[in-house]
Amino acid sequence: MSETTVNVRYMVDDPLASAAWYVDHFGFEALPNASPAFAAVRQGPLRVLLSGKASSAGRPMPDGAQPAPGGWNRLQLLVPDLAAEVERLRKAGVVFRNDIVSGPGGHQILAEDPSGNVVELFQSAGNW
Repeated sequence: MSETTVNVRYMVDDPLASAAWYVDHFGFEALPNASPAFAAVRQGPLRVLLSGKASSAGRPMPDGAQPAPGGWNRLQLLVPDLAAEVERLRKAGVVFRNDIVSGPGGHQILAEDPSGNVVELFQSAGNW
């Protein structure tokens, strides 16, 4: 693995369906050795590790807490035209948590993968 590789792990309900979602909607490449317990996708130096309940990452914590999908931590994908990207993805059936919001740094929206994990789409206001 290269020093420039960044791994993000998401807990998911179905690793194979989740991998297909990232490939189909965001152009990720599916990595080999996918199974019902674990799959991974890559886009440039970013690898998203998709772990199901049967994976080692799905094992309960010592206090009994169960790893689960969802939450607010997210990866951010930069897009040049957020409105056009949202329109394309809505037509493809992608679910969003919100509408496009604007702030001092740009515009963003939060998409949900099939397990409810968040992917932020971000268009910079030009000061990045």
